Amino acid sequence: MQTKLDGSASAATIETSAEQAKRRKYENLDSSFIFVPFGVETSGPWGPEARALFKELSKRVIESTGDPRAGSYLGQRISLAIQRGNAASILGTVPRCGDFEDVLDFI
Repeated sequence: MQTKLDGSASAATIETSAEQAKRRKYENLDSSFIFVPFGVETSGPWGPEARALFKELSKRVIESTGDPRAGSYLGQRISLAIQRGNAASILGTVPRCGDFEDVLDFI
């Protein structure tokens, strides 16, 4: 996951930059693979290639299932996975406490 904290770029630029960095990182990937960088800013905005891929996948899952809501469900699952990753990242910086008695000492 890439982050940009200096405030010099807008949110839209962050995910576009992430997509470009991923494209450079995987530029030597065997041509038998289809690679699409999926850049997402942690607060929600998706990069242009991520949006295009999602649109295509949504169309295909709707055609496959016959359910017009299937694309929306896919978007919700991706968004939830991103938020879970955000939570795991934040919780990874918090020291573990022994038990609830440690918390009660602060009240």
